[in-house]
Amino acid sequence: MENLDYQVTNDDIEVYRQRGYQSEDILPKTPNKRNMSTLNYFTLWMGSIHNIPNYAAVAGYLLLGLSSLNVIIAITLSGLAVALFMVINGRAGAKYGIPFAMHLRSIYGSVGAKLPGFLRGCVAAIAWFGVQTYTGAAALTILVGKVWPTYLEIGGGADILGISVPELISFVIFWIANMAIGLGGGGTLNKFTAVLSPIIYIVFGGMTIWAIHVGGGIGNILSYEGVQTTAVNPVFGYLVIIASVLAVWAAPGVSVSDFTQNAKSQKDQTVGQTGSLFIGYLIFAIMSVIIIIGGTIHYGAPTSGNGVLDFINQWDNVPAILLTTLVFLMTTISTNATGNIIPAGYQLTALFPKSINYRKGVIIAGVISFLIMPWRFMADGSAIIAFLNAVGALLGPVAGVMIAHYYFVKNQVIDLDQLYYDAEDGSVKRIYYGVNRKAYTATIVGLILSLIGQFIPVLSVLSDIAWIAGFVSAFTIYFVLTKLSSNELSMGIENNKKKEEAK
Repeated sequence: MENLDYQVTNDDIEVYRQRGYQSEDILPKTPNKRNMSTLNYFTLWMGSIHNIPNYAAVAGYLLLGLSSLNVIIAITLSGLAVALFMVINGRAGAKYGIPFAMHLRSIYGSVGAKLPGFLRGCVAAIAWFGVQTYTGAAALTILVGKVWPTYLEIGGGADILGISVPELISFVIFWIANMAIGLGGGGTLNKFTAVLSPIIYIVFGGMTIWAIHVGGGIGNILSYEGVQTTAVNPVFGYLVIIASVLAVWAAPGVSVSDFTQNAKSQKDQTVGQTGSLFIGYLIFAIMSVIIIIGGTIHYGAPTSGNGVLDFINQWDNVPAILLTTLVFLMTTISTNATGNIIPAGYQLTALFPKSINYRKGVIIAGVISFLIMPWRFMADGSAIIAFLNAVGALLGPVAGVMIAHYYFVKNQVIDLDQLYYDAEDGSVKRIYYGVNRKAYTATIVGLILSLIGQFIPVLSVLSDIAWIAGFVSAFTIYFVLTKLSSNELSMGIENNKKKEEAK
């Protein structure tokens, strides 16, 4: 079947370079550089699903009052929703071969793209970097404690900033390890993750079998009724779970063009990502619920907010503990560097190019991730859901504007020749220069609506499903604003040349 995507030529690339776009990370991909097939996309996300925050979130879902079977179904539907979001928002990158930075510029404008880029690359990335570092540090504490038991007694039980001394030491060590990889760049980690993914499923498959055994069988696990902290309407419970899972993918979903720009075709990214996320979440839903409930029946409910790590810490089999926690450490390092600290470093560089380079950006992001004390986000199962909703509130409105603009305002058309014009060139019409005010208005209103429940209790339902609330409201507001506008440039970006002619 013929590939109908936009075919960027080497001559086009040379023209863009002459206009000042020298970085390969910014330039669109020519067909010969698009090397990701359906299989590549299928394996891309499979391993990223199984991480400690996701398992901790499942422990929180089970506190909502839904049955274990309903939680499994809700998580599986969430995976389908994430797949739909990733595929739809990834079409622009696959069609034109452009990265997230340029996709964002085509919507918000060359100046306007800075704020949503900051929300994705700095706020969400730094916060997630801190949380992932803390969860990895918790695994490191278990690992060291089993090899060197007196390590857990350092500090005599004293707390510093709300965390025990051994945990703080582990956090610092693991933070330094992640920072070292971030400073060196994460290009080699993609191959590492491809090798690691099968090991992840072997380890967690073994944990599932263990949980079924100690939990008294699959029937006993599925009929288990734990202590509920809340009792929500089942439909709303589904929405809470779907919104929080979407929030987990809010950052990579917004910037998915960084991955789909390498797609051989739209079919490759569509089939690959759909299969990867739907099948991956189906397996994760079954495994995670069985592991959490089976472990709870055997040991009692997790108490630290780290979910599955509480169970691992109580095992008697030291080799099994070492293997499992080592897998957690490796997955955390690989996903944390490529998905969080590296994007944060690049985004800070893009925001302050005259004063910050990539290495300085990584250091600044890393220091901030330490200062926010991420262990407080992981205090218990419900805290991680609140954290996910906060991330969703930030990026849900951005996603809503991006999809409304690309599909319903511009009908999936981006003018690459305009997009890759130098912002300093005043002799040509520049439809992507400046700020898209309608997009900003919709984004800010969507952000307010998704956060307002934190301050007005009667509207708390909006904050409980923050990603969905922000996405829907921003999408609707932007669509209405652009349709009501009489401006020829439906983006709402000022045209300097037209302004000069008016003078």
